[in-house]
Parts: sequence; C-alpha cells; structure tokens
Amino acid sequence: MSLTKAPVDYSSNDGIRLPKRHDLRTQRAVKIGALVFAVIALSSVTLLLGRYTVTIPDFFRILGGADIPGASFIVMENRLPRVIIGVMIGAAFGVAGAIFQTMLRNPLASPDIIGISYGASASAVFAIVLLGASGLVLSGFAMIGALAVALAIYFISRRGGVAGYRLILVGIGFSAVLQSVVSFLLTRTDINVATDALVWLNGSLNSSNWDRVSVLALALMVLAPAVVALSRSLRGLELGDDTAAGLGVNVERSRLSLIVTGVLLAAVATAAAGPVSFIAFLSGPIARRFLNGHRPLLTAGLVGAVIVLAADFIGANLIPDVSLPVGVITGVLGAPFLLWLLATSNRSGQGG
Repeated sequence: MSLTKAPVDYSSNDGIRLPKRHDLRTQRAVKIGALVFAVIALSSVTLLLGRYTVTIPDFFRILGGADIPGASFIVMENRLPRVIIGVMIGAAFGVAGAIFQTMLRNPLASPDIIGISYGASASAVFAIVLLGASGLVLSGFAMIGALAVALAIYFISRRGGVAGYRLILVGIGFSAVLQSVVSFLLTRTDINVATDALVWLNGSLNSSNWDRVSVLALALMVLAPAVVALSRSLRGLELGDDTAAGLGVNVERSRLSLIVTGVLLAAVATAAAGPVSFIAFLSGPIARRFLNGHRPLLTAGLVGAVIVLAADFIGANLIPDVSLPVGVITGVLGAPFLLWLLATSNRSGQGG
C-alpha cells in the first residue's frame, strides 16, 4: 500500500472556492491603489478647475518657477496649500478616528463624539473671544484644549482600567458641557467676533497658507512613526484586553499611548482647519467596509483625504459666488450617509 498522500486543495471547502492569499493581497493592493488614485485625481481637479481654470501646461510651468499673472498666485498661494492641508487633515482625522474605534471596538468612539473636538473648539473660541487670538496662537490653544479634555476623560473613566463604553459616556458628557461653554462664549461677544468664531467652528480650508502647511507637516512627520510603532498593539487591543495581554501587549500603557497619539492627530488637524465634522467618524467604518478591516489606519487615512478633498471642491463650486466651508458639506452629507451606513451594517450583522 502506498503511503503517498494526494495533495490537498486548501483553496476549496465543500464546493466553495476560497480566495487564495495572493489573490487577497492583489485585491487589497488594487483597492488601496484606487484610493491613492482618487486622492491624486481630486487634488488635480481642485488645483486646475473651479472659477478660474488653469491648464495642465501652465500648472507645470508655474511649478517650474514661471510667473503667469493671476494664475501663479491662485495656484501657489491659494489652491496648492489648500490641497496639501486638505489631504493632511483628512488623513489625520481618518487615522485618529480609526485608532479610537479600533482600540475601543466601538464605531461611536471617534474624537467628534467623545468630546475631544469640542475641547479644541471650546479652547479656540475662548482664545478668539477673550484674547483676540488668531493664526498659530489659535492653533496652539486648540491643541492644548484637545489634549486637556482627552486626559481628563481618560483619568475620569479610568477605574480598574479604561472600559470602552465608560470612556465614551464620559466623553459624551464632556461634549455636552463644552458645547454649552462654546454657546455661552459666543453670546458674550460682538457679532463680528462671533462670525469669525463660527467660521472656524464649521471647519474651513479658506485660511490655508504655507505657514500652516509647514506646521502641520512637521507635526505629522513626528506622529506618523508613533502610529506605525503602535499599530501592533492596536491589533492586539482589537481582540480584547485579555487576548492582548496574552500576546504580550502592555494593555494600559499601550492604550494611553494610543489615546495620546490619536488625540494629537485630531488636535493638529483641528488646529489647522477647525473641527471638520464627520471625517473621523466616517473614515474608519468606510475603510473597514472597503478593505474588510485590513490595514484600517492606512485605509482610513486615505478615505479621510478623499472625503475632505471632495467636500472642499463641492463647497467651493456648488453655489456661484459663495464658498461654503468644507465642514458644512461634510456635515450635510455625513449625517444621511451615517444613517445609511448604520442601517446596512445592521442588516448584515456588522453594526456596532
């Protein structure tokens, strides 16, 4: 009797053919490539089209140093910094939301919902109304406010270890209080200052310039390695605290590091353009559906950039002679999309 066994085909199971590993990798690479292409395409549309059209040859001549009256200013001082900041804040909000949602295993756990964005908003409005702050000083106040609120939420919800639902509930409480603080401050100032504060609160790329590009790029260059280093711990925490501890993850230290990193990402993005609503909330769930949970941070960052670029172009060109802040568009489109997302998730048994 021969002892040689016939080769087993692990790619099939009871007549159901399962995709091979290299097929899955190819599919994921194609999908990530599609997101990168969408970011490049939307960036190109924003740079070239709109109320003033720039031709492709003129665009590259401007990048090469040529001075074309009118077009050079529009491209170099308006549209290019706007696109770069849009990509960076979209990626930062997307990754920040995915960190919280993955770590706490709850789609509601994004910086918009648990009060961190409101911490930045309340601090920034305080600086605008009472100190007349603007520019980098305003950005600094927004970052300090986000960090202070995040640490307060963490330590208040920390009782025998941070539980996801407790942190979310404490964060929602902070959101309500800070929203009241913002409303109170706006009622205590004149209409012009309140208008400036409201523009910032809606989230806008209208004030984009190269100084903000430099500050935001420097901050993300520091935070990106931290995100990569903490991604392994994040995968462990996604499986639960006990499993993560069994895999050798220091649960509390990793969770605090991830919270600080996620807060800083949301804070630097908020400081650059204001609290653009729904980006952190939606990017993670969309990325998970698009790539079945694989590489959630990278995918969420790309999805966030796509949403911001698309919303900003729509806001700038939807109504003639009116430039709507990007946050208005994400707020209008984000709410119904979120309802659709939750409804389809529940039908497929994947709701949070």
